[in-house]
Amino acid sequence: MINDLLLYGALPYAATVVFLIVTIQRYRQRSFTYSSLSSQFLENQHHFWGSVPFHYGLLVVLAGHLLALLLPRAVLWWNAEPLRLYALEITGLAFALLALVGLVNIVVRRASVPKARVVTTTGDWVLNVLLGTQILSGIGVAIVHGWGSSWFSSSVSPWLWSLARLDPEVAWVAPLPWLVKVHIVNAWLLIGVFPFTRLVHVLVVPNPYLWRKTQVVLWNRPRTRSS
Repeated sequence: MINDLLLYGALPYAATVVFLIVTIQRYRQRSFTYSSLSSQFLENQHHFWGSVPFHYGLLVVLAGHLLALLLPRAVLWWNAEPLRLYALEITGLAFALLALVGLVNIVVRRASVPKARVVTTTGDWVLNVLLGTQILSGIGVAIVHGWGSSWFSSSVSPWLWSLARLDPEVAWVAPLPWLVKVHIVNAWLLIGVFPFTRLVHVLVVPNPYLWRKTQVVLWNRPRTRSS
């Protein structure tokens, strides 16, 4: 019971406080670091096959979680029809696998491309471990403990709303399987380390970047000239 209170009653608030304080302080004192610190200009081909599937896969999965949080009754209504339930579960799993493929490519690129490896920090590797844990545990939950969209809406969503009311009701999540708990705890750890990493770029990202046409760079002078 004590562990449940710590993990599902105290950790969410601790992670949120760290997120808010450090995010604001970092923006006020080091606003230039509010960037993805992209190494795309150092190497682009492998970067594309890592960044694009990772971002699109993760965004769709996060959107699904947000939908189940904000509209749990609508999700349960949708899932009342087996065909719709299968479609939702398969779609979520497919995009989670897409995010995993992207993350694997990102890690391989960071480890194998010398230019990218030089600019990769210890914090980047810690972040990749946490992201990998989150994605793999999510995929594991989807495979081993199916119909996650339903039990998220009926168990996790009420718990999250209880946190928002400052009255954490840990009984909603305490009986859940250990793999689900790993997924939940790791999510709060990610929120806690968020302001220390390159993830802060999502707070200032120009959203049109996701659907704008590919940018074309033209050289106006021979590349062999230095001036």
